[in-house]
Amino acid sequence: MMELPPAIARWFAARGWRPRRHQLEMLEAAREGRDALLVAATGAGKTLAGFLPSIADLIERPAEGLHTLYVSPLKALAADVQRNLLTPIAEMGLPIRVETRTGDTASSTKARQRARPPQMLLTTPESLSLLLSYPESPALFATLKTVVIDEVHAFANGKRGDLLALSLSRLQALTRGMRRVALSATVADPDAYRGWLSPDGDIDAVALVEGEPGAPAEIAILLPQGHVPWSGHSGRYAAADVMAQIAAHRTTIIFCNTRSLAELIFQDLWKVNEASLPIGIHHGSLSPEARAKVEGAMAEGRLRALVATASLDLGVDWGDVDLVIQMGAPKGSSRLLQRIGRANHRLDEPSRALIVPGNRFEYLEARAALDAVEEGALDAETFRPGALDVLAQHIMAMACASPFQADDLFAEVGQAAPYAALPRETFDQVLRFIENGGYALRAYDRFRRLTEGADGLWRVSHPKFVVQHRMNAGIIVDAPMLDVRFRNGRSLGRVEEGFAASLTPGDTFFFAGLSLEVQKVDPTDLIVRATSRSARIPTYMGARMPISTNLADRVRAYLADSGAWRRFPDEVREWLEAQAQRSALPEPGQLLVETFPHEGRHFMVAYSFEGWNAHQSLGMLLTRRMETMGLMPLGFVANDYAIATYSLHPVADPAKLFSPDILEDEFVQWVQQSALLKRAFREVAVIGGLVERQHPGKRKSGRQVTFSTDLIYDVLRRYEPEHLLLRAAWADARARMTDVGRLGDLLDRAADTMLHIDLPRVTPMAVPVLVMIGRETVAQGLADDALLIEAEALAAEAMRAD
Repeated sequence: MMELPPAIARWFAARGWRPRRHQLEMLEAAREGRDALLVAATGAGKTLAGFLPSIADLIERPAEGLHTLYVSPLKALAADVQRNLLTPIAEMGLPIRVETRTGDTASSTKARQRARPPQMLLTTPESLSLLLSYPESPALFATLKTVVIDEVHAFANGKRGDLLALSLSRLQALTRGMRRVALSATVADPDAYRGWLSPDGDIDAVALVEGEPGAPAEIAILLPQGHVPWSGHSGRYAAADVMAQIAAHRTTIIFCNTRSLAELIFQDLWKVNEASLPIGIHHGSLSPEARAKVEGAMAEGRLRALVATASLDLGVDWGDVDLVIQMGAPKGSSRLLQRIGRANHRLDEPSRALIVPGNRFEYLEARAALDAVEEGALDAETFRPGALDVLAQHIMAMACASPFQADDLFAEVGQAAPYAALPRETFDQVLRFIENGGYALRAYDRFRRLTEGADGLWRVSHPKFVVQHRMNAGIIVDAPMLDVRFRNGRSLGRVEEGFAASLTPGDTFFFAGLSLEVQKVDPTDLIVRATSRSARIPTYMGARMPISTNLADRVRAYLADSGAWRRFPDEVREWLEAQAQRSALPEPGQLLVETFPHEGRHFMVAYSFEGWNAHQSLGMLLTRRMETMGLMPLGFVANDYAIATYSLHPVADPAKLFSPDILEDEFVQWVQQSALLKRAFREVAVIGGLVERQHPGKRKSGRQVTFSTDLIYDVLRRYEPEHLLLRAAWADARARMTDVGRLGDLLDRAADTMLHIDLPRVTPMAVPVLVMIGRETVAQGLADDALLIEAEALAAEAMRAD
């Protein structure tokens, strides 16, 4: 058994604890000098396991200088870990300094940390990249022994993961024998993450440490009086039952899939909160002060419930949370498991969770999630090549630190897993882009950020570009936002510019749990005051979470297996039985397409289960092709499970619509003519450093940034259509914004798997998607009643036996 230093052993003994097996295995891996990936359930002492080798090393070999770097995807998580880490270090009586460095850290503290760093520094990928952009970074990191990456699953396969992988390569070049450690509770493919973590992609060089399994989670589906609605995706109908659960537990976190829904559910709960129990709200658009206030209240046990979004998926750990409620379907088993982990941080006691499905398809999805969690079947993660806009930002950061040789930097970049296969030609194109902006922009001095000297070294062209980089670096690019403030200057958070543009003085909206009246709309601020008037909910442009392929496949399996239906509530079972009698239920891998008339229009419903994002794109493409074919389409609606088009003329042969060439013809035309590509270009232009978000002394408004990027976009489209950033924008638009991969798979198999059934009237399985027609145009305040009446009338027709 691995021996602990006496100070650590005494600390465990004083609490009546014993170190867990995986904690000792992490210590063993460290003493062997191996990198390590720890996969352990929440509540298993994962964070302590990550830091234990560093604490032990500093006890056995005390040293000044930076020893351990902890990287977290969230500022709040770094602050929470600091609190939890300081306690054992203080109780052991160790002279180890632990500090946090994020975007919220004071400038004076940042400067002092560069000159005299703590032994342990907790930071984010963006702050680490900025640290590496300073000339003193070689001296700062020379003593670094270990990098600990927490919640690695949350960002390793995205752009923030690309930035971190590049930073790790630079750290490896600055240090001798630096170890890499990653921690996660939900990893479906550990080998993929071991490959990402290793400096040279050698999976076997990274030790895989698996934690002891905790008590199985207790998950149930909450159905008020056994009722499952026909429509909706929020679970709002269950507000009274959710409030009863809050009253029956110590502390509850209610997870919602969007910020708009969080605001809505918070208001619904207040309406039925007859006991006036203290409830808070937490999401990414609230101000840091508002989030910190709520987090503090939760930590001190002053709240009975907190309505939250993905802002707490990786959550700040509160031991008194004894129930998690998921409003609407969870969309993925990994996400559900992560959220359940926020409850009851004790490995030997089960976490308890409830799912409130929004409609009958979502009931099946909730059941699929429960089964997947019980089997330990997590959602697969996909890794893709590193993004070029991120590479451009990293190269600029390296130039800010010191002049470099292109050959040396290319070799270093290739040590980062996402860029291991990067062609030298592409690297040179990125370098030339930073040098002068590209062929169409090279006449403008503002784009000439790098210069190659006679000695072959690349240098920053002017000191102003160093300042510009440090003020604007970062991977997260929000939609244009306006600050929501009271007249006294107190900030509540931010709403998207598009929503703010729809407001005029006197309008009201719910935000941060308050009803607010607009007093003034400025270019950068929305001035408000509190009111008791009824209000609307802010809307956000962020893409909805699509159902994972894992859960979609399970739902399809349920549909095809009538023997499984006895597990379902009577309403759901009768719905599926009626569908089987009236039409058909798709086999796994089969594309069921129904066509039928209804109220003077002709409908086509395709049950493809590829997720809301892919279906939104497909709807645009199908209606374009229908228009070309003279079918006179009127519109489409979609959910995660199906897409429905409606037109003046019937679709006689759906196979002609679902053709792979739609991605080559209509898709390209649609993306180029829509705002989709411009939005993607805005993001890559900001990340790539072409457009600044901030100038010294002032911040650009979202409208100004959008205007700048739109101008550059139009110039490049006209004069340099193959520009590096246009290619990067296309990659983003295709992969992230439209789920084009799932769309392509669907279209490739459509011809061979399509089952087309022409029917005289609407079918039971079509009801959940058809009731969405007209949802956006129903008058505010009447929407729920109108939709309920429409859903029941449509359902009555669909379920009629004759």
